[in-house]
Amino acid sequence: MTVPDIRAEGLVQRYRHSGTNAVDGLDLEVRSGEFLGLLGPNGAGKTTLISMLTGVLRPTAGQAFIQGLDIVAETQRVHGLIGFVPQEIALYGEFTARENLAFFGRLQGLDRATVREHGNHLLERAGLLDRADEPVRRWSGGMQRRLNLVTALLHRPPIVFLDEPTAGIDVQSRAAIRELLMEVHAEGVTLVYTSHHLEEAERLCSRVVIVDHGKVVAEVTDPQALAAHERLEDLFLQVTGRELRDRS
Repeated sequence: MTVPDIRAEGLVQRYRHSGTNAVDGLDLEVRSGEFLGLLGPNGAGKTTLISMLTGVLRPTAGQAFIQGLDIVAETQRVHGLIGFVPQEIALYGEFTARENLAFFGRLQGLDRATVREHGNHLLERAGLLDRADEPVRRWSGGMQRRLNLVTALLHRPPIVFLDEPTAGIDVQSRAAIRELLMEVHAEGVTLVYTSHHLEEAERLCSRVVIVDHGKVVAEVTDPQALAAHERLEDLFLQVTGRELRDRS
Protein backbone atom coordinates (compact mmCIF):
# COMPACT_ATOMS: atom_id res chain seq x y z
CA MET A 1 0.00 0.00 0.00
CA THR A 2 1.38 3.40 -1.00
CA VAL A 3 1.95 5.79 1.89
CA PRO A 4 0.28 9.16 1.25
CA ASP A 5 2.49 12.25 1.33
CA ILE A 6 0.22 13.78 3.97
CA ARG A 7 -2.16 12.05 6.36
CA ALA A 8 -4.14 13.67 9.17
CA GLU A 9 -6.19 11.58 11.59
CA GLY A 10 -8.64 13.26 13.94
CA LEU A 11 -6.62 16.49 14.16
CA VAL A 12 -7.85 18.90 16.84
CA GLN A 13 -6.58 22.34 17.76
CA ARG A 14 -8.16 24.28 20.61
CA TYR A 15 -6.64 27.63 21.47
CA ARG A 16 -6.46 28.72 25.08
CA HIS A 17 -9.54 30.67 26.23
CA SER A 18 -11.50 29.57 23.15
CA GLY A 19 -14.83 27.84 23.57
CA THR A 20 -14.60 25.98 20.26
CA ASN A 21 -12.01 23.98 18.35
CA ALA A 22 -10.22 25.82 15.54
CA VAL A 23 -9.69 22.40 13.92
CA ASP A 24 -12.21 19.81 15.02
CA GLY A 25 -11.37 16.15 14.45
CA LEU A 26 -10.23 16.64 10.85
CA ASP A 27 -9.15 13.75 8.61
CA LEU A 28 -7.24 14.32 5.39
CA GLU A 29 -5.07 12.41 2.93
CA VAL A 30 -2.97 13.91 0.15
CA ARG A 31 -1.38 11.61 -2.38
CA SER A 32 2.05 12.10 -3.90
CA GLY A 33 1.97 14.58 -6.77
CA GLU A 34 -1.42 16.09 -5.95
CA PHE A 35 -2.14 19.80 -6.18
CA LEU A 36 -4.63 20.16 -3.34
CA GLY A 37 -6.66 23.32 -2.88
CA LEU A 38 -7.60 23.87 0.77
CA LEU A 39 -10.44 26.37 0.73
CA GLY A 40 -12.73 27.89 3.33
CA PRO A 41 -14.08 31.16 4.74
CA ASN A 42 -12.18 33.36 7.17
CA GLY A 43 -11.74 31.51 10.45
CA ALA A 44 -12.49 28.10 8.93
CA GLY A 45 -9.26 26.58 10.30
CA LYS A 46 -7.12 26.47 7.15
CA THR A 47 -4.08 28.29 8.52
CA THR A 48 -4.30 26.42 11.82
CA LEU A 49 -4.38 23.12 9.93
CA ILE A 50 -1.33 24.03 7.86
CA SER A 51 0.48 25.19 11.00
CA MET A 52 -0.04 21.74 12.50
CA LEU A 53 0.89 19.86 9.32
CA THR A 54 4.15 21.79 9.07
CA GLY A 55 5.08 21.23 12.71
CA VAL A 56 4.71 24.90 13.65
CA LEU A 57 1.80 24.19 16.01
CA ARG A 58 1.41 21.08 18.16
CA PRO A 59 -2.02 19.42 17.81
CA THR A 60 -4.28 19.37 20.84
CA ALA A 61 -5.33 15.87 19.76
CA GLY A 62 -5.01 13.54 16.81
CA GLN A 63 -2.02 12.69 14.62
CA ALA A 64 -0.51 13.80 11.33
CA PHE A 65 2.18 12.25 9.16
CA ILE A 66 4.38 13.53 6.33
CA GLN A 67 5.51 10.63 4.14
CA GLY A 68 4.89 8.38 7.13
CA LEU A 69 6.83 10.56 9.62
CA ASP A 70 4.98 11.74 12.72
CA ILE A 71 4.96 15.55 12.70
CA VAL A 72 5.41 15.74 16.48
CA ALA A 73 7.88 12.93 17.11
CA GLU A 74 9.99 13.55 13.98
CA THR A 75 9.63 17.28 13.39
CA GLN A 76 13.20 17.87 12.19
CA ARG A 77 13.01 15.13 9.58
CA VAL A 78 9.62 16.45 8.48
CA HIS A 79 11.06 19.94 7.99
CA GLY A 80 13.60 18.52 5.55
CA LEU A 81 10.74 17.20 3.39
CA ILE A 82 8.56 20.30 3.21
CA GLY A 83 8.61 23.85 1.98
CA PHE A 84 6.31 26.40 3.62
CA VAL A 85 5.09 29.70 2.19
CA PRO A 86 3.26 31.53 5.03
CA GLN A 87 0.62 34.23 4.68
CA GLU A 88 3.00 36.88 5.96
CA ILE A 89 6.18 37.75 4.08
CA ALA A 90 8.95 35.75 5.77
CA LEU A 91 12.01 37.63 4.52
CA TYR A 92 14.68 39.90 5.98
CA GLY A 93 14.07 43.31 4.48
CA GLU A 94 17.61 44.60 4.93
CA PHE A 95 19.03 41.54 3.14
CA THR A 96 19.26 41.25 -0.62
CA ALA A 97 17.50 38.37 -2.35
CA ARG A 98 20.78 36.46 -2.56
CA GLU A 99 21.49 37.07 1.14
CA ASN A 100 18.01 35.84 2.06
CA LEU A 101 18.58 32.68 0.04
CA ALA A 102 22.00 32.17 1.62
CA PHE A 103 20.45 32.47 5.08
CA PHE A 104 17.56 30.08 4.43
CA GLY A 105 19.87 27.72 2.56
CA ARG A 106 22.10 27.44 5.64
CA LEU A 107 19.05 26.64 7.76
CA GLN A 108 18.35 23.74 5.39
CA GLY A 109 21.96 22.56 5.45
CA LEU A 110 22.68 23.45 1.82
CA ASP A 111 26.19 24.24 0.68
CA ARG A 112 27.04 27.59 -0.94
CA ALA A 113 27.40 26.18 -4.43
CA THR A 114 23.93 24.59 -4.31
CA VAL A 115 22.37 27.78 -2.97
CA ARG A 116 24.05 29.84 -5.68
CA GLU A 117 23.24 27.51 -8.56
CA HIS A 118 19.69 26.53 -7.66
CA GLY A 119 18.95 29.94 -6.18
CA ASN A 120 19.88 31.69 -9.42
CA HIS A 121 17.76 29.21 -11.36
CA LEU A 122 14.72 29.90 -9.17
CA LEU A 123 15.29 33.67 -9.18
CA GLU A 124 15.33 33.61 -12.97
CA ARG A 125 12.15 31.52 -13.13
CA ALA A 126 10.46 34.00 -10.77
CA GLY A 127 11.62 37.02 -12.78
CA LEU A 128 13.82 38.33 -9.95
CA LEU A 129 17.38 37.63 -11.08
CA ASP A 130 18.13 41.15 -12.30
CA ARG A 131 17.13 42.62 -8.91
CA ALA A 132 18.75 39.94 -6.75
CA ASP A 133 21.39 42.24 -5.24
CA GLU A 134 18.96 44.84 -3.90
CA PRO A 135 17.61 44.90 -0.32
CA VAL A 136 14.15 43.32 -0.57
CA ARG A 137 12.57 46.10 1.52
CA ARG A 138 12.77 48.20 -1.66
CA TRP A 139 10.75 45.67 -3.58
CA SER A 140 7.05 45.65 -4.36
CA GLY A 141 4.76 43.29 -2.50
CA GLY A 142 4.48 41.11 -5.59
CA MET A 143 8.25 40.73 -5.86
CA GLN A 144 8.50 39.84 -2.17
CA ARG A 145 5.75 37.25 -2.57
CA ARG A 146 7.67 35.67 -5.44
CA LEU A 147 10.86 35.54 -3.37
CA ASN A 148 8.85 34.07 -0.47
CA LEU A 149 8.01 31.18 -2.78
CA VAL A 150 11.58 30.84 -4.04
CA THR A 151 12.91 30.43 -0.48
CA ALA A 152 10.43 27.59 0.11
CA LEU A 153 11.59 25.79 -3.04
CA LEU A 154 15.32 26.27 -2.51
CA HIS A 155 16.03 22.88 -0.89
CA ARG A 156 13.91 21.01 -3.49
CA PRO A 157 11.28 19.72 -1.06
CA PRO A 158 8.90 17.03 -2.34
CA ILE A 159 5.98 18.71 -0.52
CA VAL A 160 5.17 22.43 -0.37
CA PHE A 161 2.50 24.16 1.72
CA LEU A 162 1.31 27.55 0.47
CA ASP A 163 -0.92 29.73 2.66
CA GLU A 164 -2.49 32.38 0.38
CA PRO A 165 0.68 32.89 -1.69
CA THR A 166 -0.96 35.40 -4.04
CA ALA A 167 -2.79 37.54 -1.48
CA GLY A 168 -2.80 41.27 -2.12
CA ILE A 169 -0.49 41.42 -5.13
CA ASP A 170 -0.64 42.66 -8.71
CA VAL A 171 -2.02 40.61 -11.58
CA GLN A 172 1.38 40.09 -13.20
CA SER A 173 2.93 38.72 -9.99
CA ARG A 174 -0.06 36.46 -9.43
CA ALA A 175 0.37 35.11 -12.96
CA ALA A 176 4.10 34.56 -12.40
CA ILE A 177 3.46 32.66 -9.16
CA ARG A 178 0.78 30.52 -10.83
CA GLU A 179 3.14 29.66 -13.67
CA LEU A 180 5.93 28.70 -11.29
CA LEU A 181 3.57 26.54 -9.24
CA MET A 182 2.36 24.76 -12.36
CA GLU A 183 5.97 24.09 -13.39
CA VAL A 184 6.86 22.76 -9.94
CA HIS A 185 3.77 20.58 -9.86
CA ALA A 186 4.62 19.18 -13.30
CA GLU A 187 7.97 18.11 -11.82
CA GLY A 188 6.10 15.91 -9.32
CA VAL A 189 6.04 18.13 -6.24
CA THR A 190 2.99 17.76 -3.97
CA LEU A 191 1.34 21.12 -3.31
CA VAL A 192 -1.17 22.13 -0.63
CA TYR A 193 -2.53 25.57 -1.36
CA THR A 194 -4.98 27.86 0.45
CA SER A 195 -6.59 30.80 -1.30
CA HIS A 196 -9.67 32.99 -1.43
CA HIS A 197 -9.33 33.12 -5.22
CA LEU A 198 -11.73 30.33 -6.16
CA GLU A 199 -11.20 30.75 -9.91
CA GLU A 200 -7.47 30.34 -9.31
CA ALA A 201 -8.13 27.11 -7.40
CA GLU A 202 -10.33 25.82 -10.23
CA ARG A 203 -7.52 26.48 -12.70
CA LEU A 204 -4.60 25.10 -10.69
CA CYS A 205 -5.76 22.32 -8.41
CA SER A 206 -6.20 18.64 -9.13
CA ARG A 207 -8.48 18.31 -6.08
CA VAL A 208 -10.21 20.77 -3.76
CA VAL A 209 -11.24 20.30 -0.14
CA ILE A 210 -13.51 22.88 1.52
CA VAL A 211 -13.10 23.36 5.26
CA ASP A 212 -15.45 25.17 7.64
CA HIS A 213 -15.61 25.29 11.43
CA GLY A 214 -12.51 23.09 11.51
CA LYS A 215 -14.02 20.23 9.51
CA VAL A 216 -13.99 19.07 5.90
CA VAL A 217 -17.45 19.94 4.54
CA ALA A 218 -17.01 19.20 0.81
CA GLU A 219 -14.59 17.82 -1.75
CA VAL A 220 -14.25 18.29 -5.51
CA THR A 221 -12.14 15.56 -7.05
CA ASP A 222 -11.57 17.32 -10.39
CA PRO A 223 -12.27 21.07 -10.20
CA GLN A 224 -10.94 21.66 -13.72
CA ALA A 225 -13.75 19.44 -15.08
CA LEU A 226 -16.54 21.49 -13.53
CA ALA A 227 -19.13 22.56 -16.07
CA ALA A 228 -19.84 26.25 -16.56
CA HIS A 229 -23.03 25.95 -14.49
CA GLU A 230 -21.19 24.07 -11.69
CA ARG A 231 -18.93 26.84 -10.46
CA LEU A 232 -16.76 26.19 -7.43
CA GLU A 233 -18.08 29.42 -5.92
CA ASP A 234 -21.64 28.05 -5.97
CA LEU A 235 -20.62 24.90 -4.12
CA PHE A 236 -18.52 26.95 -1.69
CA LEU A 237 -21.49 29.17 -0.77
CA GLN A 238 -23.80 26.17 -0.60
CA VAL A 239 -21.70 24.36 2.02
CA THR A 240 -20.39 27.37 3.98
CA GLY A 241 -23.36 29.74 3.72
CA ARG A 242 -23.62 33.40 2.79
CA GLU A 243 -23.09 34.83 6.26
CA LEU A 244 -20.31 37.42 6.22
CA ARG A 245 -17.10 36.37 8.01
CA ASP A 246 -15.50 39.80 8.43
CA ARG A 247 -12.29 39.99 10.42
CA SER A 248 -12.12 42.61 13.14
